[in-house]
Amino acid sequence: MSLEKQLGSLRQQIDEIDAELVSLLKKRTQVTKNIGKLKSENALPVYVPEREKVLISARREQAEKIGVSPDLVEDILRRMMRDSYHSQHAKYACINPKVSKIVVIGGDGALGKVFVSLFKNSGYPVTVLEKEDWPKADTILQDADLVIVSVPINSTIEVIRALPKLNKDCILADVTSIKSQPLEAMLDVHEGPVLGLHPMFGPDAPGMIKQVVVVCEGRFPASYSWVLEQMQLWGAYLYHSSSEEHDHAMAYIQVMRHFSTFVYGQHLEQENPSLNELIAFSSPIYRLELAMVGRLFAQSPELYADIIFSNKDSILLLKRFSQRFEQAIKLLENGDKAGFVQQFDQAAAWFGDYAQICLSDSKKMLLKADDSHLLRKIE
Repeated sequence: MSLEKQLGSLRQQIDEIDAELVSLLKKRTQVTKNIGKLKSENALPVYVPEREKVLISARREQAEKIGVSPDLVEDILRRMMRDSYHSQHAKYACINPKVSKIVVIGGDGALGKVFVSLFKNSGYPVTVLEKEDWPKADTILQDADLVIVSVPINSTIEVIRALPKLNKDCILADVTSIKSQPLEAMLDVHEGPVLGLHPMFGPDAPGMIKQVVVVCEGRFPASYSWVLEQMQLWGAYLYHSSSEEHDHAMAYIQVMRHFSTFVYGQHLEQENPSLNELIAFSSPIYRLELAMVGRLFAQSPELYADIIFSNKDSILLLKRFSQRFEQAIKLLENGDKAGFVQQFDQAAAWFGDYAQICLSDSKKMLLKADDSHLLRKIE
């Protein structure tokens, strides 16, 4: 038999196996949808970390025994599970069926739509209040059980302070990425339950499964405990923090990171290298880094301006970063490799064991980036 025929026969076998895999995936999807229905009927969370851990461990062990790569099996399982979580979340249980009205101020915005969808999929009656509806705000907000403020950062305080008097039992919450000022404003204008939330994900997330939501307690936590329980049912991980701790951390996590990315992207634009050549000559890790820079500039400049400009304390932090950048350049100008190595070691010691975790995690991301990378000409 010729080489061509041998290859053709083997490829036919692969096609048949792949078709069988697709059929099995369909069967699995149907089972996960049935699981989702049962979970919804019995108010069980979509994401159960313990179950996922046991499942992956068992399949890795099975793969090892039969000579299949456990890492390959885990990658496939995690991709299937991610898809199954989202196929399960079409409908959720309603934690508090006594709720008669939820109002999302800014519910037509990107993040607001996520909350509107999740509450509606849980069977809650949801009303959206937008800027053009403000003349009717008194009527719309009347008898609301939960009011969520989901507006741009630079409008949040103004909107909170302009709220009409709410029912004393109404829960007032915000989902802004800064917490101290909005929380203080809500406590000032409303005598009832107050809750500060910061969903640590973008509006392109399909839901809250495996997403972190920072919780800053305001007033009367027993009254809004059902809101937190509902988010956990949606698959969120809740991280409790004071508003001061939150805003301090955000200076590093959001402001400093976004500002540095902005400056790097602006520097590339001013230097004007060929973007095609940068991509062509890039290692997988640089493609990922460049992708994160490009991702920033694919989104709203107003959003990132609000995030960066909202925390005035960040200016001093960014100035210290600039000074350290200049100091690092001095090492380079002076040819001080020993000084560079010394400072490198100091930073590595600060990261400690987490550096090795990052190395392992990034290797997995790089493998996936290699698989999905397609070199294309940018017009």
